[in-house]
Amino acid sequence: MPKAARAAGADGAVAELQHDWEVIRYQTPQSEREKRFEALAAKARKVSEAYPDHAEPLVWEGIIVSSWAGEKGGLGALGLVKQAKDLYEAAIAINGKVLDGSAYNSLGVLYYKVPGWPVGFGDKAKANELLQKALSINPKGIDPNFFYAEYLVEVKQPEQALPYLERALEAPPRPGRQVADSGRREEARALMEKIKAK
Repeated sequence: MPKAARAAGADGAVAELQHDWEVIRYQTPQSEREKRFEALAAKARKVSEAYPDHAEPLVWEGIIVSSWAGEKGGLGALGLVKQAKDLYEAAIAINGKVLDGSAYNSLGVLYYKVPGWPVGFGDKAKANELLQKALSINPKGIDPNFFYAEYLVEVKQPEQALPYLERALEAPPRPGRQVADSGRREEARALMEKIKAK
């Protein structure tokens, strides 16, 4: 298959994964999410295998596997989280700047959400480094600003999180990502209110 056709095929498959993820994450009842993410992860695996030289499918497979882990929770989620970490690292090895630095951003999130050694690989300093890298690639983006704010709250610096939340709320809309953008803005507003209420 010619390179341009392969790239178009990869883009279409990734857009479909992205859309399915948004619907599950923001429009599906919580009780159904774990099963739906599990099914979507299997679909994402096939896309990654079909386009092994593309970083985008790996990032989205990682996001889907991470979301599945988040719904699963507890120690049962650790295997999934490690799998997501490997997917982000594989995407970065192909192209770290892919999807506006999403691989760095998503990997940074794992590093601050996952417990540290001996249970998991969590590491707040590593998280900070990865999230800063994502912000340097996409300084105005909704996700890097939101997740850096969430990280600052996590490391007990809620006051410093506010400007990042404001930036997330002012972020330019992403074409075709209305569902995710409005869901993320809701999360940013909720976090802002929580900080201001303290």
